[in-house]
Amino acid sequence: MAANDVLGAADAAYTPTDDTQPVAVNLHICDKEVPPATQNILGRCEYYYRPLHEEYIEKTGVTTWEYVRSWAEGWDPFDDEGVFRRLLRRRDQLIMPESTDEDWSRHANFMVRHVGCGHAPPEYYVGYGYYYCSTYGAKLNSRLSMGGQLWLRQARRLLQVNIEDGLDDNMRGDQIEVNSQRYPNRSVAMNVAQYELEVDNTTFKTFAFNTHVPAYLDAGLADLRLDDLAKIGGQPNIEEWLDGETWRQAIGSGAEVYGEKGPKGILLDAAEITGEVLVDMANDAANMVRDVGDAVENALRSLMRHLR
Repeated sequence: MAANDVLGAADAAYTPTDDTQPVAVNLHICDKEVPPATQNILGRCEYYYRPLHEEYIEKTGVTTWEYVRSWAEGWDPFDDEGVFRRLLRRRDQLIMPESTDEDWSRHANFMVRHVGCGHAPPEYYVGYGYYYCSTYGAKLNSRLSMGGQLWLRQARRLLQVNIEDGLDDNMRGDQIEVNSQRYPNRSVAMNVAQYELEVDNTTFKTFAFNTHVPAYLDAGLADLRLDDLAKIGGQPNIEEWLDGETWRQAIGSGAEVYGEKGPKGILLDAAEITGEVLVDMANDAANMVRDVGDAVENALRSLMRHLR
C-alpha cells in the first residue's frame, strides 16, 4: 500500500516480501519535529539523499538541470513501495537524533516522519542539494587548485551546517538566523512559523538559497585565485543561471569577493595565471556565452549594475 492510498489514521503491520517479521506502524504520521543530523555526515552528499529509489538513480546521469528540476517537481518518493517499506522497517532508527543508520538522509528522515499526511520532502533535498553536491563536486574538483579543492570541501560542509542551524532555529520558534562568521553583513534572517520550514517547499528553497552566500564566503571564496573563481562561477548548469535565486547568490558573493580583493588584487591574481589556465578560462567563458546567449548577457548587465 502506497502512502497516498492512506486515508485517516489506523494501525497496521507491514511485512516486506524478504522478511517474515511484521513491522507495525501508524498509517497517519505527521511529525514536524526535525531531529538533528549526526556531525560526521555533514559535508557528505548523502546528507541530502541516499540513492535508494531506482527512478532517481536513472536520472543521475542526466546533465540537464532543467530536466532534473522538472522531474523532481512531480516525483513522489512514496510511490516506490519497496523503498518505502525498507525505510519503515527501521523508522525508529531513522528518526533518532544524530542517527547513524545506513539509510539515513534528510530526505529519508522526512519520509518516515510524514506518512499519509500529504507532505512531500522539500524538492531542494534531491532536486538541488544532492544533485549539485554530487555532480558539481565530481565535475569541478579535479579542475581546481589545491586551495580551490579545500574551498569546495569546506563550502559543502557549511551549506549543510547552515541548513541544520536553520532547521534547529525553526524547531525553537519563528525566527531563523544563520550567521556568517567572516561577513556578518551576509548573515541570514527569516521569519517562518515554528515547525513549518521543512513542510513549505517554496519557503524552504528560499531559505536554503539564502544560506549559500554565507557558506561560500565563510569557506574562503574571496581567498581563491582568479582561475579558481572563474571555474567555480562557470560550473552550474546554464539553465539554473536563469533562476533569480542563483543570481542573488552570484551578486551577494561577487560583491564581497570584489570588495575584499579590489581591482589591484584581481590584477595581481591575473598576473600569476599561466597561459594554459587562461585558455581554460577563455573556453569556459566562450561556452557560457554560446549556451546562454542574450539571457545571460542581460543578467550580466544586471549583475554589473549591482556591483558598481
